[in-house]
Amino acid sequence: MDVISPTDARQTQEERPAEAVRGTPIALALIGGYALATVLEFAGNGAVLLGVILYVVGGFGFGGLVAVQPNQAAVLILFGRYIGTISESGFWCRNPFAKVRTVSLRVRSFQTKPMKVNDAAGNPIEIGAVVVWRVTDTAKAVFDVDDYEQFVPVQSETALRQLAGRYPYDDPEQPSGSLRGNTDEIHRALQTELQDRLAVAGIEVIETRLTHLAYASEIAAPMLRRQQADAIIAARWMIAQGATELAQMAVAQLAASELVELDPERQAAMAANLLVVLSGDRSPKPVINIASLYT
Repeated sequence: MDVISPTDARQTQEERPAEAVRGTPIALALIGGYALATVLEFAGNGAVLLGVILYVVGGFGFGGLVAVQPNQAAVLILFGRYIGTISESGFWCRNPFAKVRTVSLRVRSFQTKPMKVNDAAGNPIEIGAVVVWRVTDTAKAVFDVDDYEQFVPVQSETALRQLAGRYPYDDPEQPSGSLRGNTDEIHRALQTELQDRLAVAGIEVIETRLTHLAYASEIAAPMLRRQQADAIIAARWMIAQGATELAQMAVAQLAASELVELDPERQAAMAANLLVVLSGDRSPKPVINIASLYT
């Protein structure tokens, strides 16, 4: 008597090819057997029993035929044991007592709904993603998880929550990057995280992309004002730096041209006027001092 140990209760399966033959010759042979059985039924005597036997054998034979579509696999289970997978499309004949479970090998996509999570800085944000995946190991998909189609969205949402908690929404000074500023790195990190989670189900993650990223509604308005302030400060800093360089260049060229003599006081006044003109957000209005022409 075999005793099942606790360690044997859960066994990891790996895909292997099933023993099957082309079904077209078998189907033609079964049709011919049915025709012969019909003839024997009308022959009478002992031939009737032979005809009945041919009918029974033919019924089991037809029960073993299975058609596998392109990008589809047939997982065979015989008396509770996995005996192999037919992954090549076509018409096949397998063990008639084996149960068949079809698994799609097509590329599929799943899009998460925008969910509210906290980023690395503790700010509530809304984030969503799309996951492109396919089954690569039918044995793991069928036997190692309860429902692999439901397993994908659950693990996708869990991986997305963990990823959002490791990065801030937007922080240029953060060495690890941010969700908004390092999209390629975020996509790679999400794909790696999700692949590690779905490998147990024999699923390959082809691509992951963020489809929604925004601050939560309760902090969206103040965060928008902060972003606008950061943009204004950055623009003002660039304008001030450029205006300073232009003023220095203009004063230096005038001093070197010997057109006018500029003492330190006039140089400072000229530089200040140029900074006001170049840094202002409105067009300057020139003022001509006529009195200085006659002094």
